[in-house]
Amino acid sequence: MKKILFSLSLMGVSLMSMAQQALFDVNNVTSPEVSADGKVTFRLYAPKAVTVDVVGDFFQKQGEQVDGRASLREGKNGIWEYTTESLNPELYSYKFRVNGADFLDPSNVYRSRDIASFTNIFIVSKEKGDKGDIYGVNKVPHGNVSKVWYDSPTLKTSRRMTVYTPAGYEKGGRYPVLYLLHGAGGDEDAWTTLGRAAQILDNLIAAGKAKPMIVVMPNGNANCDAAPGEWDKGMYKPSFMGHNASKPVASTEESFVDIVRYMDKNYRTIANKKGRAICGLSMGGGHSFGISKMYPDMFNYVGLFSAAISLNKRGFDGLNDPNQNIDPTVEAQLKTMFDKKPALYWIAIGKTDFLYKQNEDYRHYLDSKGYKYEYVETDGGHIWRNWRVYLTQFSQKIFK
Repeated sequence: MKKILFSLSLMGVSLMSMAQQALFDVNNVTSPEVSADGKVTFRLYAPKAVTVDVVGDFFQKQGEQVDGRASLREGKNGIWEYTTESLNPELYSYKFRVNGADFLDPSNVYRSRDIASFTNIFIVSKEKGDKGDIYGVNKVPHGNVSKVWYDSPTLKTSRRMTVYTPAGYEKGGRYPVLYLLHGAGGDEDAWTTLGRAAQILDNLIAAGKAKPMIVVMPNGNANCDAAPGEWDKGMYKPSFMGHNASKPVASTEESFVDIVRYMDKNYRTIANKKGRAICGLSMGGGHSFGISKMYPDMFNYVGLFSAAISLNKRGFDGLNDPNQNIDPTVEAQLKTMFDKKPALYWIAIGKTDFLYKQNEDYRHYLDSKGYKYEYVETDGGHIWRNWRVYLTQFSQKIFK
């Protein structure tokens, strides 16, 4: 018995030593190292590797940042290294490819999830006010970000959303509300991680470029109560359309009023049309399109970012319908909404976005009806780099 107790004691000491080693065995490799001129050096300790590449979205082609990869060279002590050209101010993502297999950078603790994949991230900033600076955490008053559960009578369940309240909210007063919607594959975490929404709003509000506002980031998947692993379906693998085995009892558009009512009841909101804005990317842009026309007295500002728009009865399934057989109900809803003269109807998309044609068709329809809107076209395609820019621009235009 004494031998067993002694063995168990040794095992406990061994496990404690391993835990302590994890605490103090600090990785001494610096990666990525961002220089003042925007060059970035990647390093990886891999003494037995045959090939090491860095795969990222910061390579340049005809002046535009694109996805690509480059080979690292092995130096002394098994450390592989690669340095980029000077990069433009931006938030970038990357991973390593070692002997053909993908790995995260063990020297970089900063990473984000996009659907079911993780990448490391870093920020390049060269001067105050550039994109990297706006996406970064600066010494300014900070708002609070909360994960909030609310009851949705329409979906017959409790659901989770992310709520940003601006600096000073606790002191009193009422605030306008921006409802910010994610795209397919996203959830209530997407805009705060991939989109840097809290940093963008903190920095713009501190600079006096945006009005202090509450920002509500709900889960736009009507078949999910929350992000993967955060509700009763357990640790399932995230997918493009939420939880594949769950069927919602209503649509996101139909249930959206539950969110607005909850916010007006539990937060100090400006609870009228002038105090509300809605915008979203891709699927969330389609939701913004649908919600704003379904509730024409609810939102004074509407933003469609690379939006999945369809004017026919088939909804998203009919996005590629060349005839765009316009649903009379949709047409009537749009007429009612535009007759009520929203303060801003804002459409933005990249030149190479796969949804460009649908957005172009929609703009032609709006033009044919004389409906007023603002349009922004950028380089690039269906990417977060564009959507962060659109949020930055749209948030400065609302509640003026």
